Amino acid sequence: MNKTSLLILFFTLAFGKLHAQNNSPKRFHVIALYENGGHHIAYSKAARIWLDKLATDSNFAIDYINKTDSIDDEFLSRYQLFIQLDYPPYAWTKNAEQAFIKYIEQGKGGWIGFHHATLLGEFDGYPMWQWFSDFMGGTKFKNYIPDFADGKVKVEDARHPCMKGLPKEFVINKEEWYTYDKSPRSNVKVLASVDESTYTPETDTKMGDHPVVWTNPKYAAKNIYIFMGHAPELFDNPAYTTLFRNAIFWASTHTR
Repeated sequence: MNKTSLLILFFTLAFGKLHAQNNSPKRFHVIALYENGGHHIAYSKAARIWLDKLATDSNFAIDYINKTDSIDDEFLSRYQLFIQLDYPPYAWTKNAEQAFIKYIEQGKGGWIGFHHATLLGEFDGYPMWQWFSDFMGGTKFKNYIPDFADGKVKVEDARHPCMKGLPKEFVINKEEWYTYDKSPRSNVKVLASVDESTYTPETDTKMGDHPVVWTNPKYAAKNIYIFMGHAPELFDNPAYTTLFRNAIFWASTHTR
């Protein structure tokens, strides 16, 4: 076989393998609702790049939307996992709210929420979504650190699948740590919390017991909230990407 024939064979096999991968059945399907404006847009862009690579490498499908207009029962039935990327719990259409509630309460799919998902209160003329507050442990947004701080996150439940491979403690840089009107601990299962004594620079914006990763076992759907989600640099933090990856594969599997 001459050199030209070998090259043709190589590219034929390579193309055939790629074609087979692209057309093989996907392990699961994900919908990600993300913010396409404001100061979280850089995080959303970085998240999409990271998620697209993970989806390709791990053979799952992912779609993106940046508004809730298309969300209804039929739309959500296509997906085994709903990722809420820095998208707040207000200004949703009524159809979207009702479909999402059913999706979570009936365990039709899993859910991962980040950062803005606990921006609960009266914002931009919208009332607080009480169901979502209950879903998030009965919390309401109180304050945040607008000029950012580094902080040390401590894992509380190392046995949970979402915590697999994480160190006992890891630092999150440049985060605008929220505070709430109360700790959600009595209403949720806390997986990790931030040690407010490690904030750098020091700040008076604290709440004491401060969970930052939790799941609510009262709902049929597998769910996990991960507070950290402001800066695109988070995707350079191996502890953060491990947590994110673990959450995807845990929440996308069969419900509780």
